[in-house]
Amino acid sequence: MSGKPAVGMIGVGLMGQGIAWNIARAGYPLTVLDHPGNQPLDELRARGVRVAGRIAEVVADADIVLLCVTGSPEVEEVLTGPGGVVAHLRPGAAVVDCTTALPESSLRMAGAVAAAGGAFLDAAMTRLPQNARAGTLNLLVGGDAALLERVRPLLATFSEHITHVGGVGAGHLTKLLHNYVSLGFVTLLAEAAAHGKRAGLEMATLVEVLERGGGGGAALQRIAPFLLEGDAAAMPFFIANAAKDLGYYRRAAEAGWVRHDIADAVAGTLDAAVAGGHGQEFLPRLAALLET
Repeated sequence: MSGKPAVGMIGVGLMGQGIAWNIARAGYPLTVLDHPGNQPLDELRARGVRVAGRIAEVVADADIVLLCVTGSPEVEEVLTGPGGVVAHLRPGAAVVDCTTALPESSLRMAGAVAAAGGAFLDAAMTRLPQNARAGTLNLLVGGDAALLERVRPLLATFSEHITHVGGVGAGHLTKLLHNYVSLGFVTLLAEAAAHGKRAGLEMATLVEVLERGGGGGAALQRIAPFLLEGDAAAMPFFIANAAKDLGYYRRAAEAGWVRHDIADAVAGTLDAAVAGGHGQEFLPRLAALLET
């Protein structure tokens, strides 16, 4: 026995696989849900991770349940759907949702978890799958500060920075603000690059000019490998997920009665790419799609 709290995890996709790897490497007893959306589990099995076929088996002995799924509909189904987490949660267990989700949904799910005798944190992630594997994600946490301290050692196995940003839902709202800015920058750069390419500019020159001026930063670093070498894998983030996140941001902005004109334009570009059948391409590919 490790003496560490038992962890149940649902969602072992591009981000979740690296998270699970670090949790297992740190010696936590870990059970994950077998699901078609998972990345291959062989490496985790070799680390002693248990793979279960039902949510009930994942959460039966879990002190902490970690969610890393696609969005709010999936979170709500996993938590409150038939046979979901809430129906099988141990009294006193913590549910930590690392999904990019709607704050209004997080508040409802926190209420459902509390009614079942558990406690809820939203712990939205920033950075990329390679950071999940390296254990250097950033977490934006909403919920009770004392609960965060209780689960912090687990979160620290896969995170470099853990920031408490407020009550339940604040983590997910902060993530939406972050992704609006981050994805908006990449989309803007893609459109500018497409213009430059059509005009016959050398991409290496354009990237150099942007780096030396107001266009430098993380967004340019993530799209530059595609502009220079055709390598979109430096930002392994699907266009469909970017469109989903912008849609969530717009809903949150509408709920907060704040302007979202620029977000509407970014979302329109992303939605058009998805409608054109490109949702499962990585976001830097926008630069090529916008040339046509």
